[in-house]
Amino acid sequence: MIILGLGGLRNDPACVLLRDGHVAAAVEQRKVARRTSPEELPLEAIRTCLQMAGVGARDVEVVAVARPFPAGPESETHLELRHQFPNARIAVIEHHAAHAASAFYFSGFAQATVLTLDRLGDFRCGARWQASAAGLQVEEELYFPDSVGDLYTRVTELLGFTANADEHKVQWLSTAGQPVYQSLFARILPPGAAWLKAADRSYFDGAWFSSKFYAELGLADGAPVPPEKKADIAASLQAAVNDLVLHLAGRGGNLCLAGGLFWNALLVEALERSGAYDRVFVQPAAGNTGTALGAATQVWGRPVAMGNFCWGPEFSTEQFKQVLENCKLRFQRLLTTDAIIATAIEQLRQDRILAWMQGRMEFGARALGNRSLLASPVNPYSTENLNSFIKHREPFRKFAASVPAELAGQYFEVSDNARFLATVSRVRPGYRQQFASVILGGDYVRVHTVAEEDNPLYWRLLHAGGAAFGLPVLFNTSFNLFGDPLVCTPRDAVRSFYSSGIDALIAGYFFLEK
Repeated sequence: MIILGLGGLRNDPACVLLRDGHVAAAVEQRKVARRTSPEELPLEAIRTCLQMAGVGARDVEVVAVARPFPAGPESETHLELRHQFPNARIAVIEHHAAHAASAFYFSGFAQATVLTLDRLGDFRCGARWQASAAGLQVEEELYFPDSVGDLYTRVTELLGFTANADEHKVQWLSTAGQPVYQSLFARILPPGAAWLKAADRSYFDGAWFSSKFYAELGLADGAPVPPEKKADIAASLQAAVNDLVLHLAGRGGNLCLAGGLFWNALLVEALERSGAYDRVFVQPAAGNTGTALGAATQVWGRPVAMGNFCWGPEFSTEQFKQVLENCKLRFQRLLTTDAIIATAIEQLRQDRILAWMQGRMEFGARALGNRSLLASPVNPYSTENLNSFIKHREPFRKFAASVPAELAGQYFEVSDNARFLATVSRVRPGYRQQFASVILGGDYVRVHTVAEEDNPLYWRLLHAGGAAFGLPVLFNTSFNLFGDPLVCTPRDAVRSFYSSGIDALIAGYFFLEK
C-alpha cells in the first residue's frame, strides 16, 4: 500500500511517502525548493518523494492531508490533488490528530497517553489522547486563545526575538536566568482541576501584553525589557510551562509528545526527569512538518519503524563530481571510507571547522550526522568560532555533543530521546571541565547519541575521534547558514561552504579546503 502524506501546508510544508508501513521518503519543501508558499502544494517535495521511492503519481493509493489546507478555497486544493493523483483516495486528517498519530505510531509503545500542544493548529491548540492498537481516542482539548504556544510566542517577541521563528532562542536563554516571575506566568495560564482554566485575558491587550503584565514585571507600559531581565523572564516562562505541561499530561504509563511546543528540549527533559511516566517519547519533527508523518500513519493505523530519521535525498559520487567540476573547484577525491575518516580527523586535529555531508538528508531541523558542521571537543574556542564566525548566533546558544550510543552513559546522563537531539542531558561531574564550552546552565548539554546501525560512517568517525582526542565526542551543529534550511544538494553545500567561515568540506568522497 502506497500512502502519500502532506502536512504543514500553511507554513512548513512537507511530504512523506509510506510504502507498506515503511517510510520510503520524507522531505520538507524548503529544503528541496529553497522556498515555500502558503498558497501552493509542495510540488517539489512531492516530486522528490516519488522519485526517491521509485513510484509514479498513479501508483499512490491514498493521499493523506493534514489540515489546515493551503491558503485559498479548499475546493481548489481538492481538485488539484485529484488531478495530481488520479487513482488515489483523498483522506483529510485534523491537525492535532495528525500530531498525535505522528507520535504514537512511531513510539513503539503498545499503549500510551499522547499530548499534543502548539500555538494554533486549525483552531485547536492542544489535546490529550489515549492510544492503543484500537486507535487514538481524545480525552481533553484546548482551543485558541487558551494556548501555551501562543504565550510562548508572545514572550519570544517581548524579548526582542522574531515570533514564530525564534522560540528556540528563548528556551536556551532561560538556562542563564532564574524563575523569579514564574508565578506571573502561572496566573496567566492557570491549571484547572483536571485540565486547564481559561487564560486570564487581563494580562493581554489584543496581540500584545497589557499594562497589568508590564506592572508585574516592574516595567512601564510598553517599555522595552532591560537586558538584565531577559534571562529571568525566559527562565520564568520555561519553569511555568514545565509545570503546566506536567499537569496537562497527567501521570502514569507511557507518554508520547508532538506539536510545536515539543521542539522545546528543556520541556521534554523536565517531563523525563519528573518520574511520572514509564517512558517518554517525543516525535523528533514535532512541529508542523511532522503532521505529514502523522497524516500518513493515521491512515495506515499501525506502528511504523522510526529508522534513523534520515529519509531525504542522497547523491552519487558522479553527481558530486559534476557539481564540483561545473563550479571549477579544486578538490581531492578520497578513495575509501577509511580515507574519509582519516582526512576528517586530521582537519579536526588542526582545530578547523569541518562541513560534513554524507548519505540521506535528515527529516526535520536537527542535524543527525549527515548534514553537520563539526568541531573538535578539545579546542576551547570551538563554540566561539562556530557562533561568532560561522553561524553568527548568540553566545547562549550552545552546540550538540555527538557521542557513540554505547559510550554516552560514561560522560552524560542521557535518555532515549537523545538519539534525535530531542532532549537535553546532564554532563557527569568528572567531565564538566572537558565539556565547559557546550554546557548550558544547570550542567545541561545537548547530547546526540549515535548508534552504529543508525549511522555507521558517523559512528566510526566518533570512535576515530576518541582515539585522536581522548574523547569519543564531536561538537555538532546543522550545516546551514543565515536562517536557511539544512543543505540538501551538493550545490547547496558548495554555496554554504564558500559563503562562510567554514574551513573544510567533505561531501561524499570529495574533500575541499580553503
